[in-house]
Amino acid sequence: MNDAVDGLDVDERPTVRVVIADDHAIVRRGLRALLDAEAGFEVVAEADDVESARRYVRGHQPDVLVLDLNMGAESSLPSISVIRAESPATQIVVLTMQDEPAYAREALTAGALGYVLKEAADAELVEAVRAAHAGNSYLNPRLGAKVAAAPVGPPGGLSEREVEVLRMIALGHTNTQIAGQLFLSVRTVETHRAHIQQKLGLEDRAALVRYALEHRLISTEGGD
Repeated sequence: MNDAVDGLDVDERPTVRVVIADDHAIVRRGLRALLDAEAGFEVVAEADDVESARRYVRGHQPDVLVLDLNMGAESSLPSISVIRAESPATQIVVLTMQDEPAYAREALTAGALGYVLKEAADAELVEAVRAAHAGNSYLNPRLGAKVAAAPVGPPGGLSEREVEVLRMIALGHTNTQIAGQLFLSVRTVETHRAHIQQKLGLEDRAALVRYALEHRLISTEGGD
């Protein structure tokens, strides 16, 4: 191993203290191994849900939180601004499979500094964590081009896919029916539904139907 990194002796380089939050133990182990293999990183805790991530951040005050965007059926997006308020010195790097520009834009707007796709984690996570620690942003290059090219998008910050799911919910389709028609898994539909409700602040189907009608996502003509 080299005795110096970026012109500094390893012993002189500030240690970046990291909390990893992902609901899959095997993913957490892989991320820890990735960071442990690099000089200057210390993983101080691992969380498997949003609440434990918040608790560990409050307790450890890490430099960087690596945050999975989806843990179970729960979206981590609403927690980004909360965690930043609770621990302003902790920067957040989102790690996700979601490559839709709307998610990246919302995560960065909420206060995350990094957005890394899981498929590119081996190549990009270390760089993203270092950038965040230095106060710089990092966005997956391929996704960055899509974000730059994409329009601001549908009402409520919903992605195009979420609009499709919302429209079908409002028309009375079940999660299973939506999954079949959109060629998705039921769990993916449930995750989209959770994102929709959290983004719009709506808790039941009746409210979603009203929202869809108000924004002309469905029509009252021809029945329900």
